[in-house]
Amino acid sequence: MTALVAISLLAWLWLALVWGRFWRTDQRLPTRIRPDGWPEVAVVVPARDEAAMLPQTLPSLLSQDYAGSMRVIVVDDGSVDGTGMIARTLGAEVVDVGDPPHGWTGKLNAMRRGIQQAPEAEFFLFTDGDIAHAPSSLTALVSASAGLDLVSQMARLRVHTVWERLVVPAFVYFFAMLYPFRWVNQPGSRTAAAAGGCSLVRRAALERAGGLEAVRGAVIDDVAIARLIKRSGGRIWLGLADCVDSLRPYPRLADLWGMVARSAFSQLRYSAMLLIGTVLALTVVFVVPVAALAGGAASAILGGTAWLIMALTFVPMVRYYRQPVVLALVLPFTAVLYMLMTLDSARRHWAGKGATWKGRTYSLGHQKSVG
Repeated sequence: MTALVAISLLAWLWLALVWGRFWRTDQRLPTRIRPDGWPEVAVVVPARDEAAMLPQTLPSLLSQDYAGSMRVIVVDDGSVDGTGMIARTLGAEVVDVGDPPHGWTGKLNAMRRGIQQAPEAEFFLFTDGDIAHAPSSLTALVSASAGLDLVSQMARLRVHTVWERLVVPAFVYFFAMLYPFRWVNQPGSRTAAAAGGCSLVRRAALERAGGLEAVRGAVIDDVAIARLIKRSGGRIWLGLADCVDSLRPYPRLADLWGMVARSAFSQLRYSAMLLIGTVLALTVVFVVPVAALAGGAASAILGGTAWLIMALTFVPMVRYYRQPVVLALVLPFTAVLYMLMTLDSARRHWAGKGATWKGRTYSLGHQKSVG
């Protein structure tokens, strides 16, 4: 136990001091530079069964204070709940698409259709049906895009229920651990990621990178697009949002579980070896420090120190979500939940269920079919 907890402590020292300062929450939109002329922007909202969310979110897009030309295009991705009718009633332009062609995910196919609908746009703002924007959101994104080909903000997720408070801040924390925002934002770094709920993409850069066709089967489409653009020489930026919020509720643990388990195993490239490595790493890094408190004095001291460093790195994210700081001490328990969600994601895949979202299932075979 002493050796394991020593490894855990060393891991936390390395994560806190070396790993891209992932725990900081200071990556916000770059300094705004008012352009000489405001480019034309098409806001593309791929929406599948979003009738309950659009009345809360779509008006925030339609009332943007953007000084340039913009249009809001809702792509109704085979909805059965009247999504398209509600979007039209609210005043948006609506394009209807059916099931995606073979090899395409539904969302990426809907995004492609939105792009086709706006051949004159210089930028596309891809945003989800559950995302609400402050009136200045688009202006701020375009102002920050000077010299960048993709500007993405991770929307502030809803944290109203007990389970949301426990799971959501950790979700963003773990995402930043996988993709340290500072490394994402460095041109010379290979790390690339984006947040699909709010991504402003330059048309020329997307076309130069091969377009959505190149990632048409990606389940985690936002990260795939970011990688595509960065690998083609484009500059990308990712940070936390101050005026972009997700209104989608996840009131029960089952709701949050489904959100994570839907794509966790695809993040591991459906690899059993990576799954085993992930479980072992989570155990050593998050569980061992707590278990060590029940051991001898040396183990307890090392474990307590590791747990303290762990909690301190989580405090900035807890504060960003305006939650009590004491919540940072519960991170080991939440990490165990995420470990179980990842294992369940693998179970679903091996059971033939794949990544399921709103009635559609995407498997490894689907992704391989598109290269």
